Amino acid sequence: MLALHRLLLLLPPPHLAVASPHHAAARRTPRRHVAREGELRGLGASVVGEEAPSSAVVSEEASTSGGPTKFSIKIPVGDRHILVETGHIGRQASASVMVTDGETIVYSSVCLADTPNDPSDFFPMSVHYQERLSAAGRTRLIDRPLRPTMPKGFYYETQILSWVFSYDGIHSPDCLAITAAGVAMALSEVPNKQTIAGVRIGMVNDQFVVNPTTEQMEESELDLVMAGTDSAILMIEGYCDFLSEEKLLQAVQTGQVAIQEICKAIDGLVQKCGKKKMVDAIDLPPPELYRHVEDISGDELVKALQIKEKILRRKALSALEEKVITILSEQGYVAKDESSGASENLADVIEEEDEDEVIEDGEVDEGEVHIKPVSRKPTRQLFSEVDVKLVFKEVSSKYLRRRIVEGGKRSDGRGPCELRPINSQCGLLPRAHGSALFTRGETQALAVVTLGDYQMAQRIDNLVDTEESKSFYLQYTFPPSSVGEVGRIGAPNRREIGHGMLAERSLEPILPPEEDFPYTIRVESTITESNGSSSMASVCGGCLALQDAGVPIKFPVAGIAMGLVLDTLEFGGDGTPLILSDITGAEDASGDMDFKVAGNENGISAFQMDIKVVVGITLPIMEQALLQARDGRKHILIVSSDFAFHCLSQDEMSKCSPPPAKELSPYAPLIHVMKVKPNKVNLIIGSGGKTIKSIIEETGVDSIDTGDDGTVKITARDLESLEKSKTIIANLTMVPKVGEIYRNCEIKTIAPYGAFVEIAPGREGLCHISELSSSWLAKAEDAFKVGDRIDVKLIEINDKGQLRLSSRALLPDANQESSSKQQASDSTREKTPQKDNLVKMTTRRPRRKKQAEPSTVENATANTPANNATTSPKDLASQGSEMGKE
Repeated sequence: MLALHRLLLLLPPPHLAVASPHHAAARRTPRRHVAREGELRGLGASVVGEEAPSSAVVSEEASTSGGPTKFSIKIPVGDRHILVETGHIGRQASASVMVTDGETIVYSSVCLADTPNDPSDFFPMSVHYQERLSAAGRTRLIDRPLRPTMPKGFYYETQILSWVFSYDGIHSPDCLAITAAGVAMALSEVPNKQTIAGVRIGMVNDQFVVNPTTEQMEESELDLVMAGTDSAILMIEGYCDFLSEEKLLQAVQTGQVAIQEICKAIDGLVQKCGKKKMVDAIDLPPPELYRHVEDISGDELVKALQIKEKILRRKALSALEEKVITILSEQGYVAKDESSGASENLADVIEEEDEDEVIEDGEVDEGEVHIKPVSRKPTRQLFSEVDVKLVFKEVSSKYLRRRIVEGGKRSDGRGPCELRPINSQCGLLPRAHGSALFTRGETQALAVVTLGDYQMAQRIDNLVDTEESKSFYLQYTFPPSSVGEVGRIGAPNRREIGHGMLAERSLEPILPPEEDFPYTIRVESTITESNGSSSMASVCGGCLALQDAGVPIKFPVAGIAMGLVLDTLEFGGDGTPLILSDITGAEDASGDMDFKVAGNENGISAFQMDIKVVVGITLPIMEQALLQARDGRKHILIVSSDFAFHCLSQDEMSKCSPPPAKELSPYAPLIHVMKVKPNKVNLIIGSGGKTIKSIIEETGVDSIDTGDDGTVKITARDLESLEKSKTIIANLTMVPKVGEIYRNCEIKTIAPYGAFVEIAPGREGLCHISELSSSWLAKAEDAFKVGDRIDVKLIEINDKGQLRLSSRALLPDANQESSSKQQASDSTREKTPQKDNLVKMTTRRPRRKKQAEPSTVENATANTPANNATTSPKDLASQGSEMGKE
C-alpha cells in the first residue's frame, strides 16, 4: 500500500528531479470500464493536438551545442509577467518546469510509478514543497486544488516535487509553486481533467493587487491565496482585517480573471510540448456492480444514514458493507479475501500512514474511511472485494445527498441552514491562565491560554516572513481518540499545522496591540471529540479562553463550516445548488465543498475553501455561501457592549458556566513596560551584563528585557519584586534637573572639600563643605561620616556635567528665608518616581506586530561605560552628570 507521505525536508535540495523511465509496454491492460480521450476532453482536459487559445506566445529555443530544446512562455500576471520554461531541465521526469517571477524561481516536477497501485478510493498523489521548515502548511496549498482534477480509477502513484531554487525577497514563492505544479501536471502523462494555476491577491489603499510584492503585503489588508481553472474556483485561503463579504468576492473575482489568463497560456504550452495523457490507464469499477450494491443495501442503507450518533452510524454502515460483501461472495460475484471477516476492525480498512493527509476537512467519519488496497490474486472472479468497498462508499454518499435534497433533512434531523446545539464552559483548569471547553454537536475543543514574556515567543523559519518570532500563536492537536480510534502520536502533521494556522489567523485581528498588552500569548487547542470542523471549534473555544485569561480582546469572533450539494437535479432537486451550514464529517466527505469562515457579524477575519469536484464553483455560489455563513455567525454571536460572548438564541452560549473570568489569573506572570531614553539602555545592562543580572538577582524578577528603542519589559511573579526593579531602573536612567530634591541619600565618600552623595544608584554628586551645614565647618568629617544619610538639592550642573548638591539649602535659615521662598516658587521640585511612558497604537495591521528584537548583553557590552566601581569619586560624579545630560 502506497500512502501520502509526510513532508520530506532534504538538505540540500537536489538540482534535478530524476524518475524511472516510463515504458508504454509496461502499462497494465485495463479489465474494466475505461475512460476514453473523448470523455476526458469533455471534461475540459488539454489534449495534445487540440488548439488552445492563448494571448501569450510559446517560444522554442534550440540548443546550439546539440542539447535539449527549451520551450518557454511569458504570461502576464498583474503588473508584470511570469516566465514558464520546460524541456531543458529534469528531462527524465514525466514533466518538469521552472517558473520565474522577478528573481524568484520555483522548480516543479511530476513523476509516476511504472506500475499502478491496487484500487483505492483516493488518488495516490504526494506533494512536497520545500523552502524551509515552515513549508508543511504551504504543501497543502498545492495538494488541495490539484486533487479534484485527478480522475477516479487512475492508480499510478504520482509525486510532485517543488523546490525554491532562488528567492529575491520581493516575489513570494508559495503561490508561484501552485502554478508551477499545475503546469508540470498539465505537461505530464497524468490524465488530469483541467489545468490549474494559483495567484495571491492583496488589497493596498482599497485597490486589489495580483501577486503583490512582500513590500506591498506589509500594507495590505488582505492576504488571499486562490487556485482554480479557466472556468471555476477550486481553492481559496487567507485572512483579512474584517473585510466584508462583498469585498472578498471582488478580490476573488480579480484573482479568477488572472487565473483564467494563466490557464489559457498553459494550454498553449501543452499543445506545443505536452505529453500524451494516459487515458487508457483509468480503471473504474464495472457499472453493473453499482446496481448489485444498491439492490442489496437499499432500505438498510437509508436507515443507517438516519442514525444521528456518529459512532453508531459508522458501525451500522460497516456492518452493512460486510453484509454486501458476504452476499456477493455467496452468489459467486466476489472472491472473499481470507483476511476479512465479521470481526474485522475498522482500522483494517483505514490507511495506516497519515490518513489525514488525504482528508479535505480533516475529520474522520464513516464517509471518509479510506479503503486499503488489497493485493490481487492470480485468479480473479468478476469483482474484487476492494471494488465492492469502493462502490459501497460511493452509493452511501449518493444516498446521503439524496436524503438531504429530497427530504430536506440531514442525518441528525437538521435543515440545511440549522446549526447544531452549542454549550461551553470556562475555567475548567484551575492552574491554567485561561481555559474553555467548547462543544458544538459531536465536535469539542479544549482551548488553553498561557501568558508569558518574550522568551515564550514562537521562533519561525521561512523565506518570506521577516519576523524572527511570533508573540501570538495557536497550536492545534487532533489525537486519534477524538474519533474513537487508535493511532500514532507524534510531531504535528500537515493537517494539524494548517488547521492551527487557520484558527490562529482567525483570532489574531481581535488581539490588543502588543504595546498595550505586552504578553506572549499561546493558545493550545486539543480536539477531544470530532464530527465536523474542529478548526472552527478551535476559533470559538480559543476566543472564550482568551477572555478567561483576561486578554482584552476587541470583540468576539466565531467560526462556521459550510457545505454544498452542487448538482441537486441528480437527486430530485430543481438544480439549484444547496448550501449546508455547520456541516458534519459525513456531509463534508459526501459533499462538494468545505468552506470555513471565521469572523463576526460585520466582517471576515479568516477563510478556507476546498472544492471536491473539478467543475468548481462560480462566484454566485460563493456569494450565497458567504452570506449564509454570515447568518450563521450572527446566530452564534451576539456582541454586547462589554464584549461578552453570547450565542445561539441568546440562551445557550450565554449560559457558559462558569463564564470567562475576564481578568488575569493569579498564576499569570506580571509584565510591566516602561520607556527610557534609548541612550540609557546601556546603563541598565551594564558592563558585560553585570547591572541587569544584579537587578534580577536582587529583586527576584523573572526577566528584564530591553529594546533598542528604550522599551524595558519587566516580568515578575509578584508585585513587590516588580516595584523594586522598577525603582532601581528608574533611578538608573533618570535625568537630573536643577532644583530637584533628593531625600535620604547616602554619603559615599568624605573629602577635605566636601562629601560625595549618591542621589541614585551609580549617580553621585559633590556637596561642597560650604553646602553641608548652615554653620561653618573646618572639616566635613567633623559633622558627617561615610554611610550617613542626608537630604540634598541639586543646585548646579556644570559644563562638564558634574552635579553640585546642597544640604544647606534645605536647612531652616532666617537669613535665606526670602530667597528660599522665591527659589521654591521658581525651581524647587520634589523628586518623584519617573512615570512610565507607554506607547499607544493608533492603527493596527492585520497581524499582531512585535516590538523591536531585544538587545542582547553581548551587543551592548561594547558601548557600556566603564564599571563605576573602578573610578574615583570625582570621576564618578563627572561621569554621572555627563550621562544625565539630555
